[in-house]
Order: sequence, then C-alpha cells, then structure tokens
Amino acid sequence: MKTETTLIARSQVTRRSRAPLYLFFTANIISSIGDVLTFLAVPWFVLQTTGSITQTGITAFFSTAAIAFSAFFGSALVDRLGFKRASVVSDLMGAVSVALIPLLYFLGALAFWELLALVFLAGLFTTPGATARAALVPELAELAQMPLERVSAATDGITRVSRFIGAPLAGLLIVIIGASNLLWIDALSFAVSALLIALSIPRTLHSKSAAGADATAIAAAALSGDTATELRGMRRYLAGLAVGLRFIWRDRLILSIVATVLVTNLLDAGFSAVLAPAYIRQTFGNAVVLGGIVAAFGGAAFLGTLVFGAIGHRLPRQLTLGIGFTLAGLPRFLALVFVPSVPLLLAIFAFAGFCIGPVNPLLDTVQYERVPMQMRARVFGAVTAGAMIGTPLGGLLSGVLVGLIGIRTAILLFGAVYFLATASLLINPAMRSMEKNPTISQLMEE
Repeated sequence: MKTETTLIARSQVTRRSRAPLYLFFTANIISSIGDVLTFLAVPWFVLQTTGSITQTGITAFFSTAAIAFSAFFGSALVDRLGFKRASVVSDLMGAVSVALIPLLYFLGALAFWELLALVFLAGLFTTPGATARAALVPELAELAQMPLERVSAATDGITRVSRFIGAPLAGLLIVIIGASNLLWIDALSFAVSALLIALSIPRTLHSKSAAGADATAIAAAALSGDTATELRGMRRYLAGLAVGLRFIWRDRLILSIVATVLVTNLLDAGFSAVLAPAYIRQTFGNAVVLGGIVAAFGGAAFLGTLVFGAIGHRLPRQLTLGIGFTLAGLPRFLALVFVPSVPLLLAIFAFAGFCIGPVNPLLDTVQYERVPMQMRARVFGAVTAGAMIGTPLGGLLSGVLVGLIGIRTAILLFGAVYFLATASLLINPAMRSMEKNPTISQLMEE
C-alpha cells in the first residue's frame, strides 16, 4: 500500500513538473499558427487593397528585414528582461501592431507607409519573443525530467505542424471572413500566447543577465536628454551584442553550424522560391505538382522529427546530422532534374523531408548545451540573424544564374554546393565536440 501511495505521489509530482512544458508547447502552437496566419494574410491584404505586386514585395521586404534586425539587436534586451517577461511583452506588442492594421483600415486611415511601419513593427516585436521562448527550452526540459533532444524535437515538430495547420486555415478564413478580419485573429493568437506563457512559466526560470543592463539606461538617458550618458549606454549595449558574436566566433562548433546553415538557407530559398516553381511550370505545367512536393517534404519532415524525438538521444550526433542534412538536400535537386515521374518525385521529396527531421532539433540541442543561460538570447539572436542573411540573396542569385547558365544547370549547381556544405559536416573536426554521452537519468527513464 505504501509503495502504491509513493508511486501515485511521484506521478503527481511528474505531472506538475511537466505542466509548464505542456503549456509552453500550447503557447508555441498558438503563436506559430499566428505567425503563419500573418505571413499569408498580410500579402493577401496588400494585394486586395492595392492590387500592386510591387507594393506586396516591398511589404514582404520590410517584414523580413525587421525579423533579421530584431533577431540580432533585440537579443541583449531579451537577456536583460528575462526570457519569460521578454516573451510576454514581445507577444503583446506584436498583437497591438497587427491589430492596428485592420483597425486603421476599418477607420479608413491606413496609408501604405503606415502599413509598412506596422508590418515592420510586428516583425520587430514578435522575433524577440521567439528567441526568448527558444531560450527557455533547456530549463523546461530539466524541470520536466525529459531528454533535451526529445524536447527540442517536440519544439521543432510543433513549428512544422503549425505550418500545416496555419496555411490551409489561413486560406479558408481569408475566403470566409476576408484578409483584414483574419488579422484580428492573428492579433488574438499573440495575446493568448502571452497569457499562457505568463501563467505557465515558473518564476524560477525567469533569468536576467548583466550584459543587457544598459538597455534601460539608454532609454532613460534619451528621455532626459543626457546625450553623453546615452552614448555611453549605447556603446555598452553594443558591446553586449558583440559578446554574443565573439562567443560564436570562438566556438568552432557553433561557428561551423552558422556557416553551414547560412549556405543551405541561401540555396533552399533560391530553390523553393525560384528554381523549383520555374522548372515545374516548364516541365509539368501544373502548380499541383509544386504543392505536392512541398506537402510531401513537409509532412515527412514532421514524421522525421517525431522519430528523432523518440530515439534521438541514443544516436551518434555528428553522423546523424551529416547524413540527415546531406540526404535532405542532394536528392531533391537531382530528382527535380532527372525524374519525370510525379509519384516517384513525391516519394523522393518525402524521403528527403524525413531525413531533414533530426537536423533542427540536433542543432538546437547542441546550442542549448554549449551556450550559458545568461548569454543564450544574444547568441541565439546572432545565430538566427546570421542564418537569415542568405535567404533574400538566394532568390536573387538563382534568378541571375538561370539567365546565365539555364535552369537545369543552375539546379545542379545549387545541388552540388548543398552537397559540399552538408557532407563537410561528416569530416569537420569541430563537429566531433557535439557528441555527448547520455546521462544515467536519461538511460533509466527508458
């Protein structure tokens, strides 16, 4: 009887310790779906209200630029505010920015420059929240007594499945209620995410660091007109950001990760935005094929993430990362050029998607383990900014190459560079340090 009571007590303790993690996942699902809704609703809203593809492209530029800018420059502020507070404030400010778009439109007072400003602010405010939530993962995994690889995989899987839910939901809601009204739902999703994080994350996980302490001083000096103090505070704030860059530069493993992801993001952006649509239109003349390979890749990637979440902490990391990353890239480029069968093309893209599943959770896990908590937001922000630098260049480069060497050759060239970048992870000496023996508690859990 005593043993049974003890087991029940332990079970209750486990449920309580894992409750913050499950609520965190719920907040992430809602916030990620809100991101997808915004991503699709804003350009559709611009097209509906202006009819201009050029203005839609300008709006997309302001949105992406804000994310890259905020990922780097907002990271020290996240460390200063603490992960929980930064996430809540970020989501609330993002909700206000998004809500102002349909509000001003309803009042007939939304000029195009105001739309650009609000889109920029939405990206500026919501990105630190994503950084802050990512920085909470290691402590939540420890609190829940779960392997970090499993929690990282679940976090990445939530992002992937949210895209599947959010994209068709956005399309359906745009048809039913219109893009402007959908933006109200976007704003509500951010507010709900803020509420869940505020209620679920324990105070013990609220972290601050001294490196970002000058953010408040800068604002106070600006309000008081003390230029000298403001400049000193700004220099110290920028010095805090430089700490994150120096950490990446000195850590050969994380530096290798950033360099690889920068290249693969550039190639993926050019492939998915220009090369694949153009080649499929030229070869098959059917957009359904494009949608099919995207769905096959994305669905299989989610499945791969689930499998990694179950067994990932048992696998050799460098081998899993190198093989998974390589097989996720090269087959897609080769298949598109040499495989004329649509069913076989779908199967190859599904295989590549399954292989990409472990990549993000593995990269996240390694960063969680190597970056000190007090520097986590600054380093993560710099990593995100570095990875995103190549994204806008990918589309531009692919378009230029198609004009110079033709679309088939451009695809094969992209595939060759992708292979060299990812396969190099298997022989890169810096990657050996990512290996980590499982702890006794992890083994006993299984």
